[in-house]
Amino acid sequence: MKPNLYDRKCGSRQVLDRIGDRWSVLVVLTLADGPRRYGELAERIDGVSQKMLTQTLRGLERDGLATRTVHAAVPPRVDYELTDLGRSLLTLLAGLEAWATDHLPEVEAARDRYDTRA
Repeated sequence: MKPNLYDRKCGSRQVLDRIGDRWSVLVVLTLADGPRRYGELAERIDGVSQKMLTQTLRGLERDGLATRTVHAAVPPRVDYELTDLGRSLLTLLAGLEAWATDHLPEVEAARDRYDTRA
């Protein structure tokens, strides 16, 4: 039976929450070019708190979208990388990113019109 995302008990809603979350989208897009260290992710994704980045990475790892590799070094080195499942999101997210950047002026104009009425 195919999952029914309109059913509140369906696990597909949790998947949508993960892949539709702003921080998850930005982390996945940042990892598109290959493995990154935590600090590189934090530097690239402006505005993400340490707590949110950690939670996002743990969630992506739990859902099988990213891996965490600890290297035996001093200081310890940890890399994050997309799995094949995570990479399968890249086309979808690249389209979402393109839409958001292409249509930003229209969205901002609509917001301005709405805000002047409110």
